[in-house]
Amino acid sequence: MKIALAQIDIVWEDKAANLSKAGELISSAASNGCDVIALPEMFNSGFSMNHSAFAEEGLGETSALLSESAKKHEIYVIAGYAIKSPHEEKARNMAFVFDKKGLLTATYTKMRPFSFASEDKHYIAGEHTALFDIDGTPSSVFICYDLRFPELFRQVAREIQTIFVIANWPSSRKEHWLTLLKARAIENQCFIIGVNRRGTDNNGIEHPGASIVIDPSGNMLCLGDEKDELVVCEIAPDESVRVRSQFPFLNDIKLDVKT
Repeated sequence: MKIALAQIDIVWEDKAANLSKAGELISSAASNGCDVIALPEMFNSGFSMNHSAFAEEGLGETSALLSESAKKHEIYVIAGYAIKSPHEEKARNMAFVFDKKGLLTATYTKMRPFSFASEDKHYIAGEHTALFDIDGTPSSVFICYDLRFPELFRQVAREIQTIFVIANWPSSRKEHWLTLLKARAIENQCFIIGVNRRGTDNNGIEHPGASIVIDPSGNMLCLGDEKDELVVCEIAPDESVRVRSQFPFLNDIKLDVKT
């Protein structure tokens, strides 16, 4: 599987500019022979609490562009953006997965809104994980702050070979980003694919890029710099199966432990 990570400097609350950039990157990824491209969390707006300025009703403009691009270029697209929630003042910070035919195959709502930045006051917490496949490879996706909660990843560990993490992770905690992604790969014996934005947002928060792919043994296969780039990496998803057969500790997982 050939993966493209769209590491970009998101234009604050400028949907048109960000969608234009996304369309170009999807085309470029397909031209490079990639099977899937992942874009960061809230790629069409930046990590803004002002969701009334950009959150869409249902499958709106952003979904239409991604679906059309996925179909046109025959590539899987994973991307994060905000959706209005019916009958709620809060919106949803979500991930969407489109297959090579442009069909929406999975959605996921961030299960752990970032309370430190009051995200929980503006966005609803999700209640369910997401499972989908990429050309037959079982996969899942989480969003940014979810990374700090290993129990979420454990819920899907036995079912998947790759997990995508889409983020707006700050430079001040870059080492946490790299360390936690590596830990999730090792403890779940799967590929962890993290895509992060770069640049400084309107709150003055800097982001390092550092988009990365880590194999089931914890080895780093690629790492992005602090610049706009398409980070491309090729993996063999069945490596997860091999690693698990050699050291099958996932068989001993007990999710019902009581205190």
